Amino acid sequence: MIELAGIIILGILAQWVAWKLKIPAILPLILIGLLVGPIAATYFSEDGTKWIEPVWNGEKGLFPGESLYYFVSLAISIILFEGGLTLKRSEIKNVGPVITKLITLGSAITFFGAGILAHYIFDLGWDLSFLFAGLIIVTGPTVITPILRNIPLKRDISTVLKWEGILIDPIGALVAVLVFEFISVGGGGGFTKTALIEFGKILLFGTTFGFTFAHALAYAINKKLIPHYLLNVVSLSTVLLVFVESEVFAHESGLLAVVVMGMVLGNGKLKNLKELLYFKESLSVLLISILFILLAANINMNDLMLLYTWKTATLFAIIVFVIRPLAVFASTMNSKLKLNEKLFISWVGPRGIVAAGIASLFGSKLLKEGVEGAEYITPLVFMIVLGTVLLNATTARLFAKMVGVFLKSSDAILFVGASNPSRLIAGYLRDKGKRIVLIDSNKYFIEQALEEDLEAIIMDIYDDNLTDNIELNDVGYLIAISGSDAVNNHAIMNFSKDFGEHGAYKIASSVEAKNATDEQRKTFFTPNDDFINLSEAFRESPVIHEVSINSKEEYQNAIKLLGKEEKSIPLFIEKGDDILLIAEFEKLGLEMKDLVLSYLGKEMDFQEK
Repeated sequence: MIELAGIIILGILAQWVAWKLKIPAILPLILIGLLVGPIAATYFSEDGTKWIEPVWNGEKGLFPGESLYYFVSLAISIILFEGGLTLKRSEIKNVGPVITKLITLGSAITFFGAGILAHYIFDLGWDLSFLFAGLIIVTGPTVITPILRNIPLKRDISTVLKWEGILIDPIGALVAVLVFEFISVGGGGGFTKTALIEFGKILLFGTTFGFTFAHALAYAINKKLIPHYLLNVVSLSTVLLVFVESEVFAHESGLLAVVVMGMVLGNGKLKNLKELLYFKESLSVLLISILFILLAANINMNDLMLLYTWKTATLFAIIVFVIRPLAVFASTMNSKLKLNEKLFISWVGPRGIVAAGIASLFGSKLLKEGVEGAEYITPLVFMIVLGTVLLNATTARLFAKMVGVFLKSSDAILFVGASNPSRLIAGYLRDKGKRIVLIDSNKYFIEQALEEDLEAIIMDIYDDNLTDNIELNDVGYLIAISGSDAVNNHAIMNFSKDFGEHGAYKIASSVEAKNATDEQRKTFFTPNDDFINLSEAFRESPVIHEVSINSKEEYQNAIKLLGKEEKSIPLFIEKGDDILLIAEFEKLGLEMKDLVLSYLGKEMDFQEK
């Protein structure tokens, strides 16, 4: 009981430490597992026992006999199902040729390159060599995001790394599953006609069960045949049912079935998909926390000693410093990416949770089957995972500065609220050469923004995942101009530190617009107007006008006239290449010459006195 409770407590503690230090969670999880497992047995326990013993002498420990294998299988099935839910066909189409090549051509180069290396360096059979290679093509957002979260990069670089991690996770898992199943049906005696038939059965039953149950579950959810309070647990039980039933009909087809099921549900018209994703994400965090401490603790020192050789260093170095760059440069050929950007993408390629989890599962299966060389699979993959995560977590920021992709100034602007006036203002700034990102929980507003060729994300401002979006690393201004005072205040209070490096501003509430002090007005988007005034000005004339200013008197006269006219609102001062809010401009106290004042709404004649 103490050991089981200890695993859960240590697992969640490792997740918290990872969040606090902004490092991938897999790093503290595996290190804790190794500490309470083989390291404790070797250096701290007088009788050579582990502090946490998943399996001991086959029949003892927390998971005696086949129990650990069954737990790992079911846990990996749930994790892979969540991965399948996040894979969208539309995303693959829209991410661009570079990312498409990275997850196809790049993965193929890694697969064949690492397979050949493992065969010749460790003398593994071709089947195990390519199983190892199939496992290490998987990266994943859980390892990429923490590493890049605090490195301001150009959007193109962040986008490539983010989407490579998201898309390669389920695709790489599927490749690894298929390679393992192809090896399993080969039976060590070559790929005979019988083996190919068995492999065909795995593909047939895996895809059939996944596809059928996905549609059945989607139908039941959309038709409200499942009460809301049972939605998540019914979905979970259905995933387990699909995995087990598929295994019964075709051994080793269960993982394929749950990946297919997740992909079908993720791309279907499921009304409660977001809620389902939140539940599966929380469950996956718990399972991953338990799983990787268990798997690392289950490794023996003898397994680790297999890696204590020059062969390990050679394999790691060639995979990281030769194969990864080769895959990246081949995939980015003829792209708009510069040499230094390609070098940085080549440097950042940490392997993730799915790779380590599936490696442990497949390694234990092959060991039970007595496959020669199977003892290398789990430690080799763990070595690649730990090595790449440690390397990238400690050097990515420094390397970004060395190759010149580290942005010295973050000048992109994040707009909270994508209403009609917000989109008009965002479009105006975009045409001036600024990078603008709009977020809103209103799906219609976001769709309109995308149609207007604006960068927009459907996002709830109360969602903490906003700060995890590595594509917002170059944001230095936060402007909250939604129609909700609560949303605007929450954005300023909670995200000014992350996104308001150069300034955080919000539209005033009606009370604030009337009663604010001069000091408070320095934080307002416009000097004296609330969202109602902004909307009225937009209705009067959805155009942003410009007027030249060449003296302090002209500036004061223009601001005074716009202040009297309720349907015209001053927005920005443009001086050279700089575009400043009124409050920002007045703070700086710049010379009032060769300025352009922009305003929204009714066109004014500033020659009037």
